Amino acid sequence: MARYPGATAEDGRRLRRVIAEDQDWSLTLVPYLSKLCLQSIVRNFEEKPIFQDLCPSHKDFVQERLSTSLPLHKTANLISDGVYWKRCCEQRWDICDLSHYGHSWKQMFFERHMENIIELFIPDVTEPKTVLEMVPLCRNYVKKLNISQLLPPIKEPPKEEEEEEEYGSEFASDNEYSGPSMDHFDFNILLNKLTSLEELHLVYRVKQCGMNFEWKMFEMTDRDCESLAKALMSCKTLKLLKLHQSHIEDKKCRLLVKHLLDHPSLRELDFSHNLIGDKGARALGKLLTRSKLQTLNMCDNDIRGPGAKAIAHALSVNSTLLSLNLRLNWVRDEGGQAFGKALLKNNTLLHLHLGANQVTGPTAIALSKVLIQNNTLKSINLSCNNLGADGGKALGEAMSLNNSVTEFDIRLTEIDEQSASFIDQLVERNQSLEQKRQTGKSKTKFTPPTFL
Repeated sequence: MARYPGATAEDGRRLRRVIAEDQDWSLTLVPYLSKLCLQSIVRNFEEKPIFQDLCPSHKDFVQERLSTSLPLHKTANLISDGVYWKRCCEQRWDICDLSHYGHSWKQMFFERHMENIIELFIPDVTEPKTVLEMVPLCRNYVKKLNISQLLPPIKEPPKEEEEEEEYGSEFASDNEYSGPSMDHFDFNILLNKLTSLEELHLVYRVKQCGMNFEWKMFEMTDRDCESLAKALMSCKTLKLLKLHQSHIEDKKCRLLVKHLLDHPSLRELDFSHNLIGDKGARALGKLLTRSKLQTLNMCDNDIRGPGAKAIAHALSVNSTLLSLNLRLNWVRDEGGQAFGKALLKNNTLLHLHLGANQVTGPTAIALSKVLIQNNTLKSINLSCNNLGADGGKALGEAMSLNNSVTEFDIRLTEIDEQSASFIDQLVERNQSLEQKRQTGKSKTKFTPPTFL
């Protein structure tokens, strides 16, 4: 019936309303069923993970709400790269520069997670399964490892002299400590399993040793070297190896090189800031003849004339090396002149750094002959050497006939001001020519033939 005079039954039906017992209830607050289902998926993800069958918008909804503390074996191979891994990274680390990780949040998370595990690994204390359990979860995402420290075993406390005297030498020998099984993390258990690894940066050191400082905390031992060498040989995808500041001398260098000979993918090798001398340099020369290295960095070592000559001899027959850095060694004119002769035959090397090597005028004269004949070199660094006025004059005359060198560092070389200024002008000329060549290449476009 109508509720007021004159109203029809039809009007009454139109005016009907549902009066809720909850005064705050509103139709607009009722969530969609799909949203309720997604919330249920988020709450129960650990027990029943559902992700791949969702549409893209629903996947985004789940990634934005999943707990970042979920076990990795539930999420690693299920949750694709995106918001979830971004949240995981930003929660753990203050600085997250995505450009260093292929612009992938997932790659960043697993590379840094694996690095943390290795850097905190203590031989004979940390279980190897801690590392090995991660391999099936991260092998597809770890492309680079940057290990900034490697911890040694926990040092056993020395036995007191009084205790030894009390129990006698026989009893003490029965309890003699045999030593740790490894001196640092054993890479031989890991590298061959990381099937996407392309770069490995290593430093054998302890970052925060405090009052427990010992020199052996900052060096690779013989056992470490043997283990790493075998591991490198088994890692067929490795393109870059950087092993610096680890007190590597000739013996260790030769062992490492022995296992890197004929490596199928290695392109960059950095042994800078170590103790490698002539014997190690000779091994590196052999490596240049049996590898496809493009970059070799031996900065700040102990390579002298004979070692430099071995590398130069290899360079004369090498056709792959693009960059050679021997800064802060002791090659002197014996090695400098050898490089001059080698570069008369080499047409591949682009960058040569002989800064701070005690080379003098004879080396400058040898390299001036290279500048006249070689049109491949792009940059030469001879800074912090005593080239003298005659060396500067020879280099200036040669540069007037060269149009390929666009970087030439001759600071602190005792070259007279006039020669130095002349060389700088010629370098600027070559830079301008190179820019015009590059501009011409970019403007040159392929015009398809017109068919009538």
